[in-house]
Amino acid sequence: MPAPDRIVRLTTVLSRTGLSRSTIYRKIAESTFPAQIRISINGAGWRESDIDRWVEDPVSWRPNSKFDFDDF
Repeated sequence: MPAPDRIVRLTTVLSRTGLSRSTIYRKIAESTFPAQIRISINGAGWRESDIDRWVEDPVSWRPNSKFDFDDF
């Protein structure tokens, strides 16, 4: 049974990626970095697997989507 995906907070994302806070949010707006998910009313975090995928290949990273136009 695979381990559940952890939710990591901004400080962890900053240290794992080496990016600044403003760069992370700019890249989210450009869809070139994983978007955070809501974990409470005032809290958000990132799926660790999304950050791992981005760190492995930041240039060609694309969000996982259920509908991909390249399939047609």
